Amino acid sequence: MGRSGELESVRVTRILRDDIVLGRRVPGSRLVERDIAAELNVSRLPVREAIRTLVAEGVVVARPRTWAVVREFTDRDIQDFAEVREAIETLIFVFAAERHDADGIARIRAAYERELAAANADDSEAARIAAAEFHEIAVELAANEMLGELIAVFLTRLRWLFGQHDDLLAMADEHRIILEAMTARDTVALRRIVPAHLASGQAAAQRRLAKAADLVV
Repeated sequence: MGRSGELESVRVTRILRDDIVLGRRVPGSRLVERDIAAELNVSRLPVREAIRTLVAEGVVVARPRTWAVVREFTDRDIQDFAEVREAIETLIFVFAAERHDADGIARIRAAYERELAAANADDSEAARIAAAEFHEIAVELAANEMLGELIAVFLTRLRWLFGQHDDLLAMADEHRIILEAMTARDTVALRRIVPAHLASGQAAAQRRLAKAADLVV
């Protein structure tokens, strides 16, 4: 246990997950148990458990008898993810629009305002964290347990995708438009707006992937 009562394995998982989705550990980089254990001042066991969790979340690849590595996503990975995500997240925002209360709208608006403030300050890390929170709060407001379970399967990859956005102000503005439609309970508009917003995130991820490939060449 850490000082806050958080299990060491949970803490290590959280730190490594954030490092990956926020780009501190780049795709293809090695996750060496002994090095991470020394860096975080823990034994190797919680590091091993954290890596196992991140493999299950789809952002780390285990390689038998060698180091695990941060997953290198392909165009096909992004395409497959986007197809599933569009169907699920459109439903989430539609249900959130239908079922939200004043407190729920206040919470998601606060996430948007944090994102906008961070984008204006050119704080990319804080903006991307708030952007992910915007979507996570929408899941809660949708109040559909099965949808929540489905999106939990790829939540870490969802956060990774948002980490690919470079135009932070544009992303925040897309969230403003979604927020306005949610507040008005305009589900017809959301069925049009949300897929366009998700396509924007997909395009940003693909541009980042292509840029990385050019650097390798």
